[in-house]
Amino acid sequence: MFRRREPVPFAFIAEADQFRSNVAPPPRRRSSAGEIFGRSLLGLTVVAGLVGALIIGMPALSLDQSSTTTQHSEASNGR
Repeated sequence: MFRRREPVPFAFIAEADQFRSNVAPPPRRRSSAGEIFGRSLLGLTVVAGLVGALIIGMPALSLDQSSTTTQHSEASNGR
């Protein structure tokens, strides 16, 4: 509709894409032995907790043979 006659002062924005790859990110810092040991110890603790919860919860997940038999009350005998 309306056109500006003066040049756009932000013309450098159109050329910004060609300058983005000029800067490389800094190299990653290597983890120390203590950090690696701490992460592995934390991972082992989480896995051991999950395995322990599964082992402790197995009796609750299994079907008990004594509870599967139907129990009849004296009222259902029909005497």
